[in-house]
Amino acid sequence: MDRKNLQDTAPRLPIGALSRRTGCNIETIRYYEKIGLLSAPARSDGGHRLYGYGHLMRLGFVRRARELGFTLDEIRALLRLAEDRDRPCTEAREVAVVHLTDIRTKIADLQAMESVLAETVVRCADGKTPECPLLETLFGSIDPSARPPAG
Repeated sequence: MDRKNLQDTAPRLPIGALSRRTGCNIETIRYYEKIGLLSAPARSDGGHRLYGYGHLMRLGFVRRARELGFTLDEIRALLRLAEDRDRPCTEAREVAVVHLTDIRTKIADLQAMESVLAETVVRCADGKTPECPLLETLFGSIDPSARPPAG
């Protein structure tokens, strides 16, 4: 990646064209500007946003990172690393390792949920019984001692 391209903000694209080229919603682009993930673009004489190649590259980076589940703070940290030529890849790896650990935890949680749900669906059999194991399971997760006092 040529880091100089991230700095290229010479105006070329209106926001609609940037949105179409990146697949990113216009409101999302404006939000990324507001929170500082994208720098403010140049404006046309009529006040319309005009984005440069750096904006296009940066937005593509943000979209791909979001697809991989990185948080906005993690993306911000990775972008800082991408812009700083003196920072080693080790720091980017550390961000990725933390994120990978989070993903693995979520996968384990999803697998546990899938197991419970699959077991409950099997207990429903043909779905014609008057008692519904799924509904009973969901209601069963409430601690009866947590019931508010009558009155």
